[in-house]
Amino acid sequence: MSWTEQARKIHKEAYVFYFVFKHPRVRWYARMIAACTAGYLLSPIQLIPSFIPVIGFLDDLVALFLGVALLNKVIPPDVLNECRQLAEARSSEQIRSPITLVVPITVAVLWLLAALAVSAAMASYVVR
Repeated sequence: MSWTEQARKIHKEAYVFYFVFKHPRVRWYARMIAACTAGYLLSPIQLIPSFIPVIGFLDDLVALFLGVALLNKVIPPDVLNECRQLAEARSSEQIRSPITLVVPITVAVLWLLAALAVSAAMASYVVR
């Protein structure tokens, strides 16, 4: 599977869990699992800081895969299938606004700059 196909699959799964989170038949603990997974990924406080090369992102991947696996187990299959159909319809739509491309790129660049700044500050502290 190529990188493009994998990216599309991950994009579709993000839509699936977005629709699952908003579905009225999903229990509170499934929503809590989704919120905690997303919270850990976006939190500046982590077990292994993300600015450490390679290892810093492994804990994020483990948290993501564990969260997705737990969600797949606790969400009823019929709800998951319904949300997959909604996500398939949504992911096949064309991007209508350029802002949907600009905002994620801007957030990613700002996050990268912040990570580099923190890494530089940590390195200068260690060298001193």
